[in-house]
Amino acid sequence: MALKKVVLAVAVAAMGNAFAGATVNFGEDKSVSVGFGLRESYTSAEKGAPDGGRSSDFNLDSGRLFFGASLNKNIKGMFNTEWDGEQIRVLDAAGQFAISPELNIWAGRLLSPSDRANMAGPYYSLGGGYWAGVASRYGYNGGIFRGRDDGVVVWGNVGDGGRLGYSFGAFEGHTFGIGSLTQNQAKAAGIKADDALMYAGRIQYDFWDAEPGYYGTGNYLGGADILAIGVAGRTQKDGILTVGKVGDYSSYNVDFLLEKRIKGAGAFAVEAAWYKYDTDDVIKSEQGKAYSAGASYIFEDKAGWGKFQPFVRWQKFAADTNIDTKQFDVGTNYIIDGYNAQISAVYSKTKITGVADNDKFSIALQLQY
Repeated sequence: MALKKVVLAVAVAAMGNAFAGATVNFGEDKSVSVGFGLRESYTSAEKGAPDGGRSSDFNLDSGRLFFGASLNKNIKGMFNTEWDGEQIRVLDAAGQFAISPELNIWAGRLLSPSDRANMAGPYYSLGGGYWAGVASRYGYNGGIFRGRDDGVVVWGNVGDGGRLGYSFGAFEGHTFGIGSLTQNQAKAAGIKADDALMYAGRIQYDFWDAEPGYYGTGNYLGGADILAIGVAGRTQKDGILTVGKVGDYSSYNVDFLLEKRIKGAGAFAVEAAWYKYDTDDVIKSEQGKAYSAGASYIFEDKAGWGKFQPFVRWQKFAADTNIDTKQFDVGTNYIIDGYNAQISAVYSKTKITGVADNDKFSIALQLQY
């Protein structure tokens, strides 16, 4: 695939658009890799100032260190960290066993299988906008850190040219929704609950270019022709633990991405997703249906250092409390070096039932080395 680079492949071998970085080789199939990523933004938000006026803030949204190692062609590992606003914390730490393109086993702390938006994350989505957590709520609602979880996953790419991707895993779980307790917190509070694992899975089929790997990319920036449909689900018995009640957890989604290159002109993309979240009526503010849709176009010709990519996106979460959260984004990316160097400018309008509408304007710089 034209977009794919083999740099820091140990740490992010599953991603279609790898991180930049440096690799030091110690012999045949033995190496260590290191990289760095950051997202810095300026935001002006309505009613965001202490006096109720418009805010004006700079913020380090993300600062990540990526580490990888290869013992041989079959045994690898990754260790990544993230700045949480106050300290550096472990993001990912997993052993990776690459048996074949059709069969891989990862064990440790990582993202469990979910929708395309969550698997792409803030660094590989249009302007990082999915991380607002309106429709795709997995990362937004916590997990150990940034939606990660401890467990094991089996994944691979099979079929015609690896067009069918699958991933299935078992994880600790108990990380769903505001007000939900961890298993240790529930035990300390004397709450009786089953110690069941969370099971998660995803199946995706690529009708055009194949997307090999575990993680995903929200948009290929004109580097591939994509027509893909994915289905993902998670379930855990007694996955919702609160002081007053215990309930089962489940979530399901279907997502779609179409991206087509136009020779000599650029590439357009259309995406959509549907979600269903079920907390067994324990936390109704996190139970309901969600929707998202978006479109983008990247121009073929450069303007100075990079290419412009205007986009629009709409998201909605309809909670069972009859409170809807809607967000509309319109913006443009300035793509200098894929996802390794870009600047995004986004205007967002958020509406919550019973709450005054708010808007904000953000400019974000993303760099990966």
